Amino acid sequence: MEAKYDFERKYREQILRCSRCGFCQAVCPVYGATLRPGLNARGKMLLLKEVMDGRIDLSDELIETLFQCTTCASCTHNCPSGVQVPEIVKTARMDMVNIGSCHPAFTGMNEVLKKHPNIYAEDEAEEFGREKKRQAKYVFFAGCVGLYRETEATEAALAVLDKLKVDYTLIEEVCCSGVLEDVGFPLNDALVQTNIDRILATGAEAVITGCPYCARTLNNKPQYAPLRAQGVLVMHIAQFLQDYDLGVHTHKKVTYHDPCDLGRHCGIYEEPRQTIRKLAPNFVELPHHHADALCCGAGGGVRGAYAKNSIDMARRRLREVEETGAEVVLTECNSCVHNLGNAKLRKQKFTICTTTQFIRDLMEEAG
Repeated sequence: MEAKYDFERKYREQILRCSRCGFCQAVCPVYGATLRPGLNARGKMLLLKEVMDGRIDLSDELIETLFQCTTCASCTHNCPSGVQVPEIVKTARMDMVNIGSCHPAFTGMNEVLKKHPNIYAEDEAEEFGREKKRQAKYVFFAGCVGLYRETEATEAALAVLDKLKVDYTLIEEVCCSGVLEDVGFPLNDALVQTNIDRILATGAEAVITGCPYCARTLNNKPQYAPLRAQGVLVMHIAQFLQDYDLGVHTHKKVTYHDPCDLGRHCGIYEEPRQTIRKLAPNFVELPHHHADALCCGAGGGVRGAYAKNSIDMARRRLREVEETGAEVVLTECNSCVHNLGNAKLRKQKFTICTTTQFIRDLMEEAG
């Protein structure tokens, strides 16, 4: 029988390959927050098999399950059968959108990006007092969270680049729109073209991003291929800073949270640690780290659509920070800083910030 949906055409063999072993349940952040078996990867694969077999319909009744996934890829990392769960879930979400079934938060996000250049529908981004649109070796690309929510993290990144005398410029950037694919919609071609045109107009050799998701989007999505065709490299600021001697140190006990987008999705683990260990000899790992790191709960649209569960996931991660006794938890993702910061309890005295925020503060203390 001919497949009815794209998820079946592309991933039928993988869905059938799922052995129902439950390894994914042990590491799924959504299951950890809810204890609902239908929300982990195994539950999703079982439901999609039922859809393929014609026993249930792909309909609004599956929104709660299929749209509640952070796409953190912890399940895939731990899957003995090699099932690419995030890609299957994203394709199933697109199928649902195509039949008119979607979580209203994600429909709203798509509509916002049809009318506004950022996911927050705000008219004015932080200016940061730096020159824009000039000819430079690098473009710094902050991303929506860095422009409209975690502006202090962006200011710190720029201050560090200034201190290092990096030849960079800002542009009038718009949302990379990569998040739309996570929630069932195609990238916004107009926004993509705007970013491409404005980056290329600077003559830059490379783009430095403060956002792991923007780095993934600009590096990997076919819509951004014109950047690669012109030889423009895209790197996260953690990659850019790894070889610098920053000349500052701290005796504070410091730990590091691996963002899912930078870690499991991009394989960038040691670059940030290389920088952090030079700054903080008293560095300790969280109980779960590198590819086994716990998700902060912000990804895959979950922060916007299922806020309570998202915060519960973040608090689970922060309990691990408490276990280490760390005074500072660093990360390389503005969304992680935002979600972990929202989840932090008053009794938790540690500081949460990006690595560049920490570097900037140490530089200021050193004078």
